[in-house]
Amino acid sequence: MTASSATAARLPTYFISHGGGPWPWMKAEMGNTYAKLEAALADMPHQIGRKPAAVLMVSAHWEAPAFTVQAAAQPGMLYDYGGFPAHTYQVHYRSPGAPAIAARVQALLQAAGLPAAVDTERGYDHGMFSPMQAIYPQADVPVLQLSLRRGLDPAEHLALGRALAPLRDEDVLIVGSGLSYHNLRAFGPQAAAPSKAFDDWLGQTLASASAPRSQALVDWEQAPAARIAHPREEHLIPLMVAVGAAEGERAARIYHESDFMGGLSVSSYRFGAAAGDAA
Repeated sequence: MTASSATAARLPTYFISHGGGPWPWMKAEMGNTYAKLEAALADMPHQIGRKPAAVLMVSAHWEAPAFTVQAAAQPGMLYDYGGFPAHTYQVHYRSPGAPAIAARVQALLQAAGLPAAVDTERGYDHGMFSPMQAIYPQADVPVLQLSLRRGLDPAEHLALGRALAPLRDEDVLIVGSGLSYHNLRAFGPQAAAPSKAFDDWLGQTLASASAPRSQALVDWEQAPAARIAHPREEHLIPLMVAVGAAEGERAARIYHESDFMGGLSVSSYRFGAAAGDAA
């Protein structure tokens, strides 16, 4: 493959909302609550233009002392939620894992001087399997998860993304899975103003592809309503990985609602070109 064709084939990265718990299996209970999110997730394969070799999913629901990559050939399921209907503890997303790519991830992180480990036991959490049920419902693309690192340092997670960037030329899709607003104690109408303030800031910040974008994300706590939107930032930090892996590339908002759950402004983003975009 030539350098020019490799660049043309480079996959984008994503920061997506993964929604609440096992929502794809609760349509009878939730109606159209997630219809817009589901449509946006289902459109991702069209944006990518081909089936990737694997998906590397960085979920808000896994933190570890070192960046830890899931290395099982067939991960099980981790029902990391409570209070949902009994049938949601029996759902399965049966995509294969990707042990060889896990080894590649570990090597990239070690080469970048980042702490790296592997885990052959941990199953898929809902930050992975709920959105993947909408993105690839046939579960026919290998998926491996990569943890956040405890401490949730935004600069370190941007560095993680930079270290992972070569995977984009190796047909691995990098997805940060979280939420642009995550305050479970402030949903509904009371969240309308702070979620909009933070969402507006996020959109304006991500619109720039220059170096100040990354610095603004490091300093995200200075954003309007930052700590109302994210009392704890684990659902925001996967964004840093997606941005770090596509630094200098433009963002496109692929999903937005301004009245989600009765008042929330929420968004998801792609970084880098979609299939068919002009160079």
